[in-house]
Amino acid sequence: MNYPALSPEQLLQRLEPPKGKVRMVLDTDTFNEIDDQFAVIYAMQSKDKMEIEAFYAAPFYNHLSSGPKDGMEKSYDELLKIMKVMGKDGAYPIYRGSEAYLPGPHTPVDSEAARDLVKRAMASPDDDPLYVVAIGAITNVASAILLEPKIIEKIVVVWLGGHALHWPNTKEFNLYQDLHASRIVLDSGVPLVLIPCKGVSSHLITTLAEVEAHVKDKGEMGHYLYETYKGCSEDHYGYSRVIWDISTIAYLNDERWTPSSLMHSPLLSEDFRWSFDSSRHFIRYVWNINRDSVFKDLFNKL
Repeated sequence: MNYPALSPEQLLQRLEPPKGKVRMVLDTDTFNEIDDQFAVIYAMQSKDKMEIEAFYAAPFYNHLSSGPKDGMEKSYDELLKIMKVMGKDGAYPIYRGSEAYLPGPHTPVDSEAARDLVKRAMASPDDDPLYVVAIGAITNVASAILLEPKIIEKIVVVWLGGHALHWPNTKEFNLYQDLHASRIVLDSGVPLVLIPCKGVSSHLITTLAEVEAHVKDKGEMGHYLYETYKGCSEDHYGYSRVIWDISTIAYLNDERWTPSSLMHSPLLSEDFRWSFDSSRHFIRYVWNINRDSVFKDLFNKL
């Protein structure tokens, strides 16, 4: 597959952390975990830093779904539920995403979400890229790139995917579900901000007591998040939970909370391990997260 290539100067410019307000879409497997709900609401409450243009439901397959299509449909329904809780019915376009993972390295899975992403990206001015924030399997985004490779010149992808580069493997749920899609995003040259899970976003731990103290009393929205967190375990004694997905929103809110570096895009092996080649294009890699600053911002915005 031949992808359009940004010049080194253009790529580095796109990989600079945004200084002002960005236009963004949020691609989320919202029903899969409890952290997507926090991330969706955190984004909606960060109006000074991001203008949300659309939400996309991403596929997922685990004990909460009967397959990728069912996971995507449940995520779509959960997005509608969040809008109702927030009193925002109809305020944002919400699109169904892929019903399956990519069947091969060059075969997209067509969907409303992928088509909308292509349309929005291609309509973006050259000096105002669309930020594509992805907090699930990257199928919708990779499909859009395959449908119209020129969007590489129009977007910046911020993806919570894989584990830290020093981890023994990168068999992380978002990345592991769709090997072909993950490789497309890493190999195509699309401007990419990679935020790993274990070793980086795993710092974003909270407890029921903290959520009760700082979230529960924030109206219907706070009660919804509190009950969502409470329902994730039958026993909260000495228990904590990682709210991974808010890392992507934190990056757009304040780069100081998510220290990062430029590095060559890693290679992803068949057995889900990282390897490295210094001749490859650059990405931005987030290597740490200031947990307290992120949660303070989240709690304040609720």
